[in-house]
Amino acid sequence: MSFHIYGKEGKGKLPPFEVNQRLNDPSLYKPSTGLINAVNVALNLGQPLLLTGEPGTGKTQLAYHIAWFFELGDPLIFNAQTTSSATDLFYRYDALAHFQYNQNNANALSDDEIEQLFINYQALGSAIIEQERKVVLLDEIDKAPRDLPNDVLAAIEKLQFDVPEINKTYETSANNRPIIIMTSNSEKNLPDAFLRRVIYYHIPFPEAESLLDIISGKVDQFTQEELRLIVNHFNNIREDKSLKLKKLPATAELIFWANLLKKLNFPIAKLPDIAKLSEEEKEQLVTSYSVLAKTREDLETLKEKVQGKTRRKRR
Repeated sequence: MSFHIYGKEGKGKLPPFEVNQRLNDPSLYKPSTGLINAVNVALNLGQPLLLTGEPGTGKTQLAYHIAWFFELGDPLIFNAQTTSSATDLFYRYDALAHFQYNQNNANALSDDEIEQLFINYQALGSAIIEQERKVVLLDEIDKAPRDLPNDVLAAIEKLQFDVPEINKTYETSANNRPIIIMTSNSEKNLPDAFLRRVIYYHIPFPEAESLLDIISGKVDQFTQEELRLIVNHFNNIREDKSLKLKKLPATAELIFWANLLKKLNFPIAKLPDIAKLSEEEKEQLVTSYSVLAKTREDLETLKEKVQGKTRRKRR
C-alpha cells in the first residue's frame, strides 16, 4: 500500500485499514522483574497495586496482562475524574432521566425496572455483582478528589455496597476479592493514609534492550538490526538534553513510529547519520516525527535537527 493516498490530484480511494493485532495483545506485554515482583506481593497480601511512571510505559496495559494471565476476562475499568465520588466506583444513577420518565408516565416503576433503566454499574460494583474474581483498573486515581483514594480502600475492605435508589445491597466473599490496579501520573500527592495501605511500584522507562524486546513483539517486517537502529535513534531523541523537549516520547509512541517508518519505506540503515539523507528522506523523517512530538515547539525542534539548522532559543 502506498503511503501517499490523500492529497493527490483529483479524488482517491480509501484503502482497507490494516489493523496490527499485536499492538494491544496482552500476551505480548513484557513486565520487568521488578514489576512482576510487585504484582506478586500485591496478590499475596490482597492489597491494591499503585503504579506510577511516564505516560506510555505500560501502567494501564498491566491490568490487561494480569487478566489475560489468570484468564479472568477483560479488566473492569474506572477512569477517575476530578468530580468522581465513592459512589461512582460502584454505580451511577441517572436521576434526571428517572425524573423525566416520572413526569411523562403515570405508572410507577418497580425497583428492578428502575435498576434496568437508570442505574449503570461501574467497575468495582460490577466486580462485586458478578461474584467472581475480576481485575479492576482504577485509572489516573490522582485526578480524583483527595478523599476518593481512601474511600476506595474502605470499599475494597467491605466488599459490599448499597444502592438506596432501589433498596438493594450487593456483596461478595473474600474469595472473590477483585485484583485492584491503580495508576497515577503523579499530578498531585496522594494521602499518606492511602499510600500506607497499597503496594507501590514505579515503572521506570525501559532500557534499550528492554525497548528492543518490546517492539520486537509488537512490530513485524523489520530485521533485529533495523529494530536496534530504530530504538537507538529514539533514545537519542529522548536523551539529547540540548533539544529540551517539553514532552518526551514514550514506549507507545516508539511502537507507532516504527510502524509508520515501515509504511513510509524509510531506509532504516541511514538513521545513524541523518546528515546523509536525501531531501526526500529528510522530509519523510520529519513527517514521521509527528508521531513522537506532541507540541508544535517539539516538532519544530526535531525538524530543525533533521535539517541541520541551529535550534532557535525556546521561550
